[in-house]
Order: sequence, then C-alpha cells, then structure tokens
Amino acid sequence: MTFLIQQTLIYAVPLMIVALAGVFAERSGIINLALEGIMIFGAFIGVWFVRLMQVVPLFEAAKANNHWLTLQGLEILAMLVAAIFGALFSLLLSFASVNLRADQTIGGTALNLMAPALVLFLIRIIANQNTLQMVSGDAASWFMIKKTTLGFDKKADLGFLGETLLHKVYLATYICIILFVVLSVLLYKTRFGLRLRSCGENPQAADSLGINVYRMRYAGTTISGALAGMGGFVYALTTTNCASNGDVAGFGFLALAVMIFGNWKPLNIAGASLLFGLFKCIAASYSSIDINGDGIFLLADIGISAHLYRMLPYLITLLVLAFTSKNSRAPKAEGVPYDKGQR
Repeated sequence: MTFLIQQTLIYAVPLMIVALAGVFAERSGIINLALEGIMIFGAFIGVWFVRLMQVVPLFEAAKANNHWLTLQGLEILAMLVAAIFGALFSLLLSFASVNLRADQTIGGTALNLMAPALVLFLIRIIANQNTLQMVSGDAASWFMIKKTTLGFDKKADLGFLGETLLHKVYLATYICIILFVVLSVLLYKTRFGLRLRSCGENPQAADSLGINVYRMRYAGTTISGALAGMGGFVYALTTTNCASNGDVAGFGFLALAVMIFGNWKPLNIAGASLLFGLFKCIAASYSSIDINGDGIFLLADIGISAHLYRMLPYLITLLVLAFTSKNSRAPKAEGVPYDKGQR
C-alpha cells in the first residue's frame, strides 16, 4: 500500500500543478493548449541545468560527501530555472493571443509542435544523442530522500505514515503540493485573484473598473507557463530518471482533462489528479503492486494484457470527459481576444 500511495503521488503531483497552470491561464481568458509543449521545454531545461551543475565542484563535493541538503538545494534551483524558462516560453502564446489577437487554439498547438522539435534539436547539439541524461548517477542517488538520509537506521520501522512520507520520496513532490495550496488561495482569496478571474468572465466590466485586462492576461499566462515548466521538470525527475527526450507521455493533455473534469476549481482538480495518478500508477507498475502486502501481485496474475493497462489512463480520460464535460462551466470570455471598443 505504501508503494501504491507513493507512486500515485509521483504521477498525480505533476498533473495537479500543470492543471493549476491551465486554470491560471483560462481564468484570465487565455486558452493554454500549450501545456504539453511547455512541460517538454521545462523538462529539458531542468535536466540540462542539473547536468551542468553536476560538474560544479560544490555539487560534486556534496555528492561525494552525502551532503543531502546541498543536493536538495540543487533540486530546488533546477525547479526554479525550469519555471523561469517555462514562463519565458509561454510569452510566445501571450504575445500571439493578447497583442496579435491570434486564434489561441492554433497558437497553443503551434507551441506543442515546436517544443519537441526544438528540444530534440538542442539535445542533438548538446549530447549528440536522442536523450539528455545526467552526467553521472541517477535521480534517486542524487535527489531521493530516504530514511537513512534523515538519520534513521536502514532497518528502522517508521510506521505506515513515516514509511510513506519520509522514505524514498522527492522534495519536489512536497514543494509542488505547497505551491498548489498557496496559489489556489492566491487565485480565490486575494484581490489579484479576483481581478484575474474577472478578466476571464467579463473583461469589459473589469476594464471599466480600471483593471488592465492585457496585463492581467499576461500575468495569468506567465504564471501558467512557470507552473507548467516546473511540472515538466518534476515529471522528468520523478518518473523518467531525470532525463529529457522531447516527450512527457501526454501529461500536458491529461492535465487539461483534469482541469476540465475538476471544473476549473483547485479542490476538484486535486481529487481528479489523484484519480488519474492512480490509474497512471497502475499502468506503469501493475506487475509490482502488492495491494494487501501478502506477496500476491493480483493485477499481474489475472491475465489482462499489459497493453490494456498502459491504455487505462487515456481510456479513463475519454470516459470521464464524455460524461462530465457537459456539466463543466468554463470562464465565459476564455479564448475571446479582448477588444476595448466592444461593449
């Protein structure tokens, strides 16, 4: 059960933070279909930054001497760098949507097409191969927190909660959860959040009250890009062993489905992310999931094809959207370019 919860969180947390990225953009009135592309770009930037920092003497010494706090600092720095470049990449969508009043769906699709091509081109230049990996070691040996890291004996029993939350986990997971809570409060309980949401519901009314609609839409899309870039790196760190190959397994599109299923509300999105994360976990680890702790791997023994398990998250996405999308209420002005002269 501990393994199942940990793996579910590993898949759910990137979905959760990237779905919130979509909420920030769409609540401001911009449809951000480019979440997939921004995740791919953020994953590449984060992995490249870690790769560059691995040969810096400070971090080399920290790894050699097991200074885990310094290594966690590197992990946080990589998340920040991925967020910054994700925000910069999203400015392309902001400029096209706000300044040029281009079709936002086409703009997002263009970024989704450009990102993997650009990332693979840069990987070929940097590493002369199709996958960018760490210089030495792996994500677990550099960044994973274990009970021995925190000073406990290797054989110590920390109980169910201790084993689940403190052993074989990544700090990035908890940072994303905290960010999710803080930004949800920012969006729904602050003046900035109210102004942002008003621009996605009725931008003309917001403008009449002195709110700069263009600026708020830029802010929403930039925050969205930062979260998606960070989510891309967290995905690469926790699920692909800190490697980038121009692909994030459709997590950006899954995040859009989570956002719609969650009706653009953070609490609903958190629940939907856990649901989708669970099915993604089952798809990836069905052969090693021991539900009852009795040594019987039920999901592997019942004879269902591995291909069906891998399809499961996407089948669930289609079914959920088919039954819930009619009841979803999107922001009224999303996807509509703002015209000051229109009333």
